[in-house]
Amino acid sequence: MKNDRSPVDHARIERAVREILAAVGEDPDREGLLETPARVARMYAEMFSGLHQDPRVHLRKAFTEKYDEIVLVRDIAFTSMCEHHLLPFVGRAHVGYLPDGRVLGLSKLARIVEVVSHRPQVQERMTEQIAGMLEADLGAKGVAVVVEAAHTCMTIRGIRKPGSLCVTSAMKGIFRANVSSRAEVLSLIYGNRPAP
Repeated sequence: MKNDRSPVDHARIERAVREILAAVGEDPDREGLLETPARVARMYAEMFSGLHQDPRVHLRKAFTEKYDEIVLVRDIAFTSMCEHHLLPFVGRAHVGYLPDGRVLGLSKLARIVEVVSHRPQVQERMTEQIAGMLEADLGAKGVAVVVEAAHTCMTIRGIRKPGSLCVTSAMKGIFRANVSSRAEVLSLIYGNRPAP
């Protein structure tokens, strides 16, 4: 049955999960698995909710402010889903920008990360999408996005390297063009902590 609050077809996911369970040799009618298809459908609706939301809505309300130094929100926790194996990757995003007369509410940066992360994707695209939106819609002089994540497609299967971390960055405007500006934003992100 399709959940009225979600554009996700829950019944279709449930049928697919039953098929997967049968295909791997399980009995989908076993007591412990009876509710699994419905649970997976609800989880997918949550994990992929960003497909049905526009993150740019969080960029619509900016404030005029004569502030000309870096604004940074670091350690924004997120969970996303690798589109190659449909396994989660979990990490944190650091999002900063150099305003050009307009600033956002700080929570908006975290909200953008939240929406963009709730899609099947690769980390590189997620990083670039966040930076590109801020550059285009906010009109900042510079945008810096650094994303660090552990990918379960690398840690629990395949190469099986727990503790490995993928780091991606997208630098726009002054943070791309000016080495000292880039160094400044990276020092704000990592402070006294070692960069991964």
